[in-house]
Amino acid sequence: MFILGISAYYHDSACALIKDGEIVAAAQEERFTRIKHDPRFPHYALEYCLREAGIAFTDLDHIVFYDKPFLKFERLLETYIAFAPRGFKSFSTSMLVWLKDKLFLKNTLLRELSFHCESDDLAQVMLFSEHHLSHAASAFYPSPYYEAAILTMDGVGEWATTSIAVGTGKNIEIINEIHFPHSLGLLYSAFTYYTGFKVNSGEYKLMGLAPYGVPRYAATIREHLIDVKGDGSFRMNMDYFDYCTGLTMTNHRFNDLFGGPARRADELLTPRHMDIAASIQAVTEEIIVLITRNIAATTGQKYLCLAGGVALNCVANGRILRDGAFDNIWIQPAAGDAGGALGAALAAYHLNLGNVRTHSDGSTDRMKGAYLGPAFTQSEIEERLRNLGAVFDVVEDEAVLQKCVYDLVAGKAVGLFQGRMEFGPRALGSRSIIADPRSAMMQSQLNRKVKFRESFRPFAPSVLSEDVGTWFELSADSPYMLFCADVVMDKRCTMTDEEHTLFGIDKLNKVRSEIPAVTHVDYSARIQSVHKETNPRFHALISRFKEATGCAVVVNTSFNVRGEPIVCTPDDAFRCFMGTDIESLAIGNCYLEKSKQNSQLLKDYRNAFDLD
Repeated sequence: MFILGISAYYHDSACALIKDGEIVAAAQEERFTRIKHDPRFPHYALEYCLREAGIAFTDLDHIVFYDKPFLKFERLLETYIAFAPRGFKSFSTSMLVWLKDKLFLKNTLLRELSFHCESDDLAQVMLFSEHHLSHAASAFYPSPYYEAAILTMDGVGEWATTSIAVGTGKNIEIINEIHFPHSLGLLYSAFTYYTGFKVNSGEYKLMGLAPYGVPRYAATIREHLIDVKGDGSFRMNMDYFDYCTGLTMTNHRFNDLFGGPARRADELLTPRHMDIAASIQAVTEEIIVLITRNIAATTGQKYLCLAGGVALNCVANGRILRDGAFDNIWIQPAAGDAGGALGAALAAYHLNLGNVRTHSDGSTDRMKGAYLGPAFTQSEIEERLRNLGAVFDVVEDEAVLQKCVYDLVAGKAVGLFQGRMEFGPRALGSRSIIADPRSAMMQSQLNRKVKFRESFRPFAPSVLSEDVGTWFELSADSPYMLFCADVVMDKRCTMTDEEHTLFGIDKLNKVRSEIPAVTHVDYSARIQSVHKETNPRFHALISRFKEATGCAVVVNTSFNVRGEPIVCTPDDAFRCFMGTDIESLAIGNCYLEKSKQNSQLLKDYRNAFDLD
């Protein structure tokens, strides 16, 4: 039985395909269209999923959309009625979109699907899931656990913004919800907007900025913006927010509370912005810990599964783990709306159709390392590179690894394009840029010359799974780069009294550990543990680097520049290689050196994509 899940029309459209409950393929539409967070119907992702499975569209038994548009429309109407006459401009703008495309979404979907198959039976195979159920299903069904609590947190689904569920076998029961407009995700996004970053895109920047500041506004947030109970439930004071009635997240009262208007994207970041970031991060973590403690106490579950956009806050995830309310935590790597496509398909298979769930041994999940996107054969890679005018050597597997290690030790940034593309927002060694973490200058060089992004942005370490404890204070597995933990004490560098007094961005260039390129200013790191079973090639590369240097860690950042989706094809990889200061590129068994390329093919990627 083949079931296709679809998420679309809000942000991060995606398709996912399962066969008899097993995940076959999944990908975001942005990777194919090269439009970041592309919300349009995922035609290219759909065609990819069918190709990967080797089936025709007519072989699909069911097609499932990840939420219910009529319930969202109900929310829009009720919100307007509750706040009227305020918000008429916002309401009328939204209404035009809804009446044109979204209210009768089934017809819209059938029209889009008809491009892939002309059939009168399409309506018979269409199903609709609920937004938070899709998220919950994406977290629980692929997890290693037969039984677990499930927490979903995001901006908003139909009505729910936070939902608590319990999964047992093939069943999921939602037991509690918090409803719009009270939303931890929207609260965090309001601060994303206020500090000058894009909503639904820049939240990870806010998280990365937080360690540069002091949470001096945390009490202000608690006193004026959100009322939090002992069990973590909360209500927001909507007097300070504009997302129900306006076209912005915050209003003038919010501005007055925090000492000025929202930062423009082109304005310099100040210590005040850093303190605001630190404050909302601290409050968010406090609320999530209260919620998870209450879930553990009321459900009696030993394991927790997480999904929804808030679950991408790896600093908060690390805090939950250290709090110890649960024995272990598993997080859907595509925790945002893209993962809803997968959850919708799995929910249909297990809940709608009643199929039994096969679960793992409690230690391994069913996501296949999140390597669920397209791969390219060696002959395809060579043909594409030749057509682009690339100069490359074809070498054996071991030679690829040794060349990468040689260039890493020489201080070069290496593009890595190997195997199937990752599903979700993180590059996990298949579409990555890697570098030597021992270099004190590598973080600033990668931000300035390769990623073309803000200097404060941290980079993640990829570490051999068997060596995690040698380098980081992490008690759990982190294959999807979704936990933050501190560098262990014996790998840290002693700071001088003067260095301890530094504030804000002045903290940036001080060496804090033996791996400064991946050590954030608070000694933390967003860790990927690399496993031989799920990515043997990346594991072997890091193992060779360890043999050469004694360091079982490499810098790993996504293969793209700011504003660009992660590369999908060899063509994308070569263009990014030629538009940045990446110095070497390994695509399959093809190895490219920048110095050997035709200079006429060089590009300037600095302004090739919109700011993210």
